[in-house]
Amino acid sequence: MQKSINNSMKWFKTIPFSDVVLWDVKRYSFEKIQSKYPIVKLGMHIQEESHKVKLADYPDEEFGILGVSNKIGIFDAYKEKGANINQSYKTMEQGWLAYNPYRVNVGSIGLRTEEHANEYISPAYVVFSCKETLIPDFLFKLFKTERFNKVINASTTGSVRQNLTIDILKSLDIPLPPIDVQQKILDKYYSESRKSKEFAKESNQIGFEIDAFLLKELGINLTIKERKSGLSFTQFSTIDRWSVDYLFNLSSIDGLQNAKYPLHPISRYIIESQYGLSSKASPEPVGTPMLRMNNINNSELDISDLKYITLSKNEKKKYLLEKGDLLFNRTNSKELVGKTAVFKEDEEYTFASYLIRLKLNNLKLDVDYINFLFNSPIGRVQIDLISRQVLGQANVNAQELKEFVFPIPDIETQKKIANEALLMKEKQNSLLAQSEEQKINAITNVQNAVLSI
Repeated sequence: MQKSINNSMKWFKTIPFSDVVLWDVKRYSFEKIQSKYPIVKLGMHIQEESHKVKLADYPDEEFGILGVSNKIGIFDAYKEKGANINQSYKTMEQGWLAYNPYRVNVGSIGLRTEEHANEYISPAYVVFSCKETLIPDFLFKLFKTERFNKVINASTTGSVRQNLTIDILKSLDIPLPPIDVQQKILDKYYSESRKSKEFAKESNQIGFEIDAFLLKELGINLTIKERKSGLSFTQFSTIDRWSVDYLFNLSSIDGLQNAKYPLHPISRYIIESQYGLSSKASPEPVGTPMLRMNNINNSELDISDLKYITLSKNEKKKYLLEKGDLLFNRTNSKELVGKTAVFKEDEEYTFASYLIRLKLNNLKLDVDYINFLFNSPIGRVQIDLISRQVLGQANVNAQELKEFVFPIPDIETQKKIANEALLMKEKQNSLLAQSEEQKINAITNVQNAVLSI
């Protein structure tokens, strides 16, 4: 009997009642962090910042809005006039941090630095500053370590949608080296991550070279004509949409109509276009992975951050992707709307409603060729002219998408151009992978310097 009791004790864990902040088995079954530095409550060294401004009170003034990404942290998202912003937005000063309480467990936290021009952020984000005992950038790097991310995941609450409130954040334990040690750790991080930036710079340069290659091969010297004030006229019979940008789309793009090959609307080659599912997906890996707008990056699919959905038999028949499908992001920020990628995966995937699936006539149009063109200046300039922006979100619908025009040579020439671009893309991706590896090494060294594994 005694042996049975002793064996069962390994399933129990005792904690001091004074340590109980939240009744959550997940939180207290997780091993506490260890460090050679003092372990302190984060709440003693940070302060919530909830300064809000009703931007609608300044209807004619333009405000810069910040966003938070799990890949890059804080970024300048868009600008919008106060008249179009109904909510009161939080101010975000340099050196402050912000996180999405429902996505911080996947790294959606960022630090505003001097690189960011915009000053306001959605009230949905939790904003906080650090006291003089804690360097904000040190805390940001700590959040990005694998070990501390596990702490965050163990601390979120909610049965369906995981949430990390500011009160729970304040209750977390962190290692706190002296200020001078924090700075030394940061200095070493930036020294080690310098190589990462060099690889990233080389990768970006190849991206420009791909664009230059496409323009040269197609005989296009692309410029946007300066718009002049005054009246312009067009035939009523040609009007499909009441938008000045749209009506003068082609006429304002100098060089496109002088391409080496004939221009054709993409509609000529579309067999089928389809919006994706509007059903809610879950981060739990159950069912079919659903591609969303963040899964299209730099003209390719990025399947590192997926959500899942259970499909019926009829939904599978209608919404499962097939190799060679072209995915078009119809709603996003002004800078990202219109990005495309070719589906080439072997496994089953479906797609969300912010994406449009195009099935193309592959006897007349090479999908890799048109994918490169959509993501090149040839496609981007048309997207910028056609897309409509409301509260930071730009839109291009399926009908507008069909009216994009591209120079279309014979299929063999298309394949030749696409294959050359794909080789350049492979080199770009290799440099990007090296950049990411260097970045991971640098943040791992921060973890090793502070935390005991």
